[in-house]
Amino acid sequence: AGFIKSPLSQKRLTQDSVELYCEAIGSPIPEIQWWFEGNEPNETYAQLWDGARQDRVKINATYNLHSTSTIYIANLTSDDSGTYECRASNDPDRNHLSKSPKIKWIRSQANVFVIERPDIKAHVREEAGKLILTCNMTAPNPDIHGHEWMRGEKILQTDTDSSAFTEYTIEGKMEEHSGIYECVYKTSPVIKGQVNISVPPQVVPYKKSEHGNEGDTGVLTCKNPSFPPVVSWLWYKNGQEVGAPIINGSGRYIIKSSGNKTELRILKLSIEEDTGDYHCNASNAVGVGGAMVNLRVRSRLAALWPFLGIVAEVLVLVTIIFIYEKRRKPDEVLDDDDGGSAPLKSNATNHKDKNVRQRNAN
Repeated sequence: AGFIKSPLSQKRLTQDSVELYCEAIGSPIPEIQWWFEGNEPNETYAQLWDGARQDRVKINATYNLHSTSTIYIANLTSDDSGTYECRASNDPDRNHLSKSPKIKWIRSQANVFVIERPDIKAHVREEAGKLILTCNMTAPNPDIHGHEWMRGEKILQTDTDSSAFTEYTIEGKMEEHSGIYECVYKTSPVIKGQVNISVPPQVVPYKKSEHGNEGDTGVLTCKNPSFPPVVSWLWYKNGQEVGAPIINGSGRYIIKSSGNKTELRILKLSIEEDTGDYHCNASNAVGVGGAMVNLRVRSRLAALWPFLGIVAEVLVLVTIIFIYEKRRKPDEVLDDDDGGSAPLKSNATNHKDKNVRQRNAN
């Protein structure tokens, strides 16, 4: 057996996690085991199993063309510091209780250093139309080579200052910039603090006014783009927050809420019963907020009115053309009769003139 990939030594903070990877090849395919030796003088190597250390250890192994194994340790403590050893062997007697294997286990080691996590004091305050976010790392702390401020995957600010204190300024109000911000200390390993800008739900409707046809299903939607997430949603008819909320599944109402979005469906819309204002109310760990949605229900025939109007216009236009053509027809026939008689009159005149000339000649 031989190693293709060996585990790498790593530095981690308490409460972090660590993952070590090992890959071996041989014929037959070798088995991989994980062993650990702590930093205490009297500690010796002990084999690690999936589920060890109060289920904080997870071991995954696959044996296909060669052997691969990964050990994952969650929620690290200082006791997890030590030497982790990946062992591989394909000797048939490798796990025999009395026989020694002919081929010894091959070993590859990695050291894991678990450093006590420094405490970071995070704070946010409003000042003259600005939000000031601060982080301050308490001593003792490792060497700091700079800071970054992040929101999600986006880097908002970076510097190379070695101070344990760092701040970031945002123009605007809390309601406009709620969310989770991170102050990142460029240390080994990287240390992060978290600043939360928390506000009551800033609920907005998908549309302030919704339309639906009588007999169809109406859909009203509200969402909350702010932090922290909504823990409960309520809908009220005609904006009466003090009244009883709409119960999901009651009557023709179906409510679907998931996180920062809620949807009210009204089956078989009625003009008399369902037209009006609806209030979506949200609550989170900070407070409550809501928004109003107006629902208008139209008659089923409402969609036909434009079509009927077009048909009426066409009928009027056809009637006008028909009347006009009817009035023009007699005049056109009269013109044709006059044109036919003109040549006859002309011929008669010509014959008369001819006869007069003949008499004169005699």
